[in-house]
Amino acid sequence: MAELHEVDAWLDALLAQLEPSARTKMLREVARDVRRIQQANITAQRAPDGTAWEPRRVTARTKPGRIRRKMFAKLKTTKYLKAQASADQAEIAFAPAVQKLARVHHYGLRDRVNRRGTMVKYEERQLMGLNKEAEMTVQEILVRWLSE
Repeated sequence: MAELHEVDAWLDALLAQLEPSARTKMLREVARDVRRIQQANITAQRAPDGTAWEPRRVTARTKPGRIRRKMFAKLKTTKYLKAQASADQAEIAFAPAVQKLARVHHYGLRDRVNRRGTMVKYEERQLMGLNKEAEMTVQEILVRWLSE
């Protein structure tokens, strides 16, 4: 545990050498790349750990001849999945308009299908989270920026 604190202090010293504008650019790049990884996971309909999501229930929409669209096709767009960065932090979050929908599906909560509809328990489908690919991407960006 003491080794981790030493590494953390060393990284803090290296990051302190960067100007705030350079840190902002670096964290913006980190947020953008991690958002792309999250979007790819949503497109592939898998959790960050690589497991597949529970499929949709069989409805009239899934029958042959109907229009089919993957789950959360609009939710993964940059309009709703925002990446922000400052000199101190990088953040990837859903836009306020869709945060409730994302939270219900991410944690598998109960919600109404429509305004007067019945309450439905949704399956847990993790929309966002860190995995090895995201960690490696962040490490590569940090090493590249700190070696300059």
